[in-house]
Amino acid sequence: MDFKDKELIIFDFDGTLINSIPDLATAVNKMLTHFNLPGIEIDLIASFVGNGASMLVKRALQLAMQDKEPTRDFLAEAFAFYLAAYKEVSCQKTFTYPGVVETLRYLDNKGYKMVICSNKPFDYIEPILDFLSIKPYFKRWLGEDSMPEKKPHAAPLLYLAKEMNTTAEKSIVVGDSKNDILAAQNAGMNSVGVTYGYNYNENIADYKPSVVLDSFSDLQKIF
Repeated sequence: MDFKDKELIIFDFDGTLINSIPDLATAVNKMLTHFNLPGIEIDLIASFVGNGASMLVKRALQLAMQDKEPTRDFLAEAFAFYLAAYKEVSCQKTFTYPGVVETLRYLDNKGYKMVICSNKPFDYIEPILDFLSIKPYFKRWLGEDSMPEKKPHAAPLLYLAKEMNTTAEKSIVVGDSKNDILAAQNAGMNSVGVTYGYNYNENIADYKPSVVLDSFSDLQKIF
């Protein structure tokens, strides 16, 4: 199977293009320390990523508080502190996965339009793209707060297809999470699931993407 007829490639961000776990973990643990709560190991924090920043903070608080539910006011206060902490560290230890830069260059040279649909807050995407020197490859990017709906809802994907003057049939989603694959299915798009990301310790193949790849570089074989 190949996708050489596609026009638009919609990439997830965290867990697909970049590994941001070291910086996310630093911000989460700064938040927990601020509220005199015990820190959390990085592997556990990785399993909390994928449903947006507020859910990451909520899951971290629930674990640190031994499954006690944080109040709405405390959650809001902790979330605000986390966002400020992450803004300070988001471009320290985040890195692109192997093969990402070379493959983005390959796809760009082939003439594909490329965009990002992330469940990371919008304001944090561009600084990381700049830090990693990959911003020129992307025409648009959406964050979790860019629209009323976020992945796995179809709306962000369909919006990006319309913005890029193409159709769902000519678009494809590349991601590491069930949210990416389900969003693609909801939008009537093909999808590529990569196995190296964060997907809640679940097998991405269980969600039936069109293709499963172990390496980002393998995209060059199907485009």
